Amino acid sequence: MAVKNIRLVVAYDGTGYHGWQRQKNGLAIQAVIEGCLQAMTQSPVKLLASGRTDAGVHALNQVCNFKTDSQISVDALGRGLNALLPPDIHIRKAETVPLDFHSRYQAKSKIYEYRILNRPDPDIFRRNVLWHVRFPLQLEKMSECLALLKGTHDFSTFKSSGSANRDPVRNILKAAMVKDEDGVLRTVIEGNGFLRHMVRNIMGTLVEVGSGRMDVRRFEEVLESRDRRLAGRKAPPQGLFLMEVKY
Repeated sequence: MAVKNIRLVVAYDGTGYHGWQRQKNGLAIQAVIEGCLQAMTQSPVKLLASGRTDAGVHALNQVCNFKTDSQISVDALGRGLNALLPPDIHIRKAETVPLDFHSRYQAKSKIYEYRILNRPDPDIFRRNVLWHVRFPLQLEKMSECLALLKGTHDFSTFKSSGSANRDPVRNILKAAMVKDEDGVLRTVIEGNGFLRHMVRNIMGTLVEVGSGRMDVRRFEEVLESRDRRLAGRKAPPQGLFLMEVKY
């Protein structure tokens, strides 16, 4: 039978999962989708994703692919998956791609968005998708720091221990912050790649700046130091979204 390479674009609420990647202990999004695919195709399936997302992190457009010799049409496969998957995982698109397509290795850049609710009172109905910061933040100073991230840098300062990435150099194409009508601060960062917990470590350090505990010059020094111990705390996972993967 002819083998097909199928690409999926997946949205998920990561609240109830131990991240994207299959785990020995804990339910992972990858395992849930693979289980549904195996039930449909009656053969083992291994998904290759653009990258991992951590426990509690969400995605609007995660990209993954798998190869199969199943005769199920790609449209029927997409519909069938959505019928089987839990309501916090949704296949936005299913399509056939060339056999040499690889979701991770052919990705040119990724766009992440981090969302902070900056007001005294929490929003209990959005507690799983926002980081609630009660004290006022200085947006102008935080935006100045974001501008310093653009370009090619060694981002060892914002790399968590346990990272498998040996090369800490990344190119940040976009880094900007806006405040929407709901009072949510949305920080968008696009890069050719990201280190382990890099965006969350950046956000935790930006909040240090926004609170006045760190100034812009010190932020720049911390970035150049390549020393994780000098940066701020790691921001919680629920505010982070994988928005888009570009190819």
